[in-house]
Amino acid sequence: MNIKTTLRQATCLRRSRKTVAAALFACACSLNGASVWAADTASDNATAVAAENSAAGPSRILVLATGGTIAGTADPRSAIGYNSGNVKGQELVRAVPGIEKLASIKSEQISNVGSQDMSDEIWFRLAHRIREAFDRNEADGIVITHGTDTMEETAFFLQNVVRSDKPVVLVGSMRPGGSTSADGPNNLYEAVEVAASAKSRGRGVMVVMNDQIHAPRWITKTNTTAVQTFASPNAGVIGYVDPASIRFVAPALASTRDAFGLPANGRLPRVDIVYAHSNMDGLQIDHAIADGAKGIVLAGEGDGEASREALDALDRAAKKGIGVAISRKPPCPVPESTRITKDRHCDRVIFCPPRGSRVSSNPINAVSA
Repeated sequence: MNIKTTLRQATCLRRSRKTVAAALFACACSLNGASVWAADTASDNATAVAAENSAAGPSRILVLATGGTIAGTADPRSAIGYNSGNVKGQELVRAVPGIEKLASIKSEQISNVGSQDMSDEIWFRLAHRIREAFDRNEADGIVITHGTDTMEETAFFLQNVVRSDKPVVLVGSMRPGGSTSADGPNNLYEAVEVAASAKSRGRGVMVVMNDQIHAPRWITKTNTTAVQTFASPNAGVIGYVDPASIRFVAPALASTRDAFGLPANGRLPRVDIVYAHSNMDGLQIDHAIADGAKGIVLAGEGDGEASREALDALDRAAKKGIGVAISRKPPCPVPESTRITKDRHCDRVIFCPPRGSRVSSNPINAVSA
C-alpha cells in the first residue's frame, strides 16, 4: 500500500483539536491508499480589488453555503439559543452592502447545517463541486460560508484534496445575523475580497475572519463566544485585510504540492480518537480495535506521552495492521521518543504505520516501503 501524507511538520504540531484532526485525516487517507491529484474602508477595498481585476474583467466568485452561525437567526438581544443554518447563501450575499462591487458573485447551497453536523458526505460534496467549478473555469475563486465549530477541520480537509492555484476561502461568524453587532456581513465581504484578489493566487485554501487571513494547517478556534476567536498560535496569520488593501505576510504555497484523491464510496475509513489522561488503561484502545477502527489517533499528554498500558494497547493495534498516530493536546513539538518507539511497531511518533511500512524522514511526504 502506498501511503501519501501531508501531515504538518512533525516537530511543530499545534493544539489538540487541529493536531488530532491532522493525524485523523492522515490516517484515513493513508488507510484508503489515496492517490494523488496532480463603509470608507469597504469602498477603498472595493476600488483596490476592482483595479486589480480591471484588465481581465471582474473576478467570478462562487459562494458555496453550508450553514452555520453566519446563516443563523436569533433574537437581536441574544447571541445564544439561535437557529443556525436558516438563511440561504443567496440571501447572505444580498445582505452585504457593496459586495457586488468586488466581483461577479453566484451562490449555491451545498447544505444548511450547524457545523457540528458536518460530515464526510458534505465534505465530499464541497470537494467535488470545487474541482468541477475550477475544471470548467466557472469561477476565479470560491468562498465557503461555514459554521465556526468545525471550520478549521473542513479547511484542513479541503487543503489536502483540492489542487488549484485559484483561492478557496472559508468564512463564518460568531454572532448570527440580526443580532447586535453581527460579524457575519463584514467577514463575508472580506472573504469575497480575498478570493477576488490576484494576490491570493497560489495560496490554496484560506480562512478569513475578523480582518485576518489564516492557513488551514495552523488555525484553531480558541474561545466559545469571543468574536476574535480564531488564532494561529504556532505560525501566526498569513495575511491581513487592511482598510485599503490585502496584505500577505507569508509566501504562497508551492504550486506542485500533492493532493489526496477521494474514495469512490464517498466515505473516509473510520479513525477513532483517544485522549490520554491520568490512570489510563488500554480499554478504550482495545474497544476501538474491536469495533473495527482502521486507524487510531492518540491525543497524548506532554510531548505525546501516554501510560504504558495505553502504549501496549497501541502496539496491539499496530500489530493488527491498524494505523496509529500519536499527537498531543496543547501546542508544541512532538519529538521522537524511544519510550514509545523502542520494541514497538512505531517507526515515528507522529505516524505509526502497520508492520512492514516505514515513514520517511521528510515530514511532508511519508511513503510505505
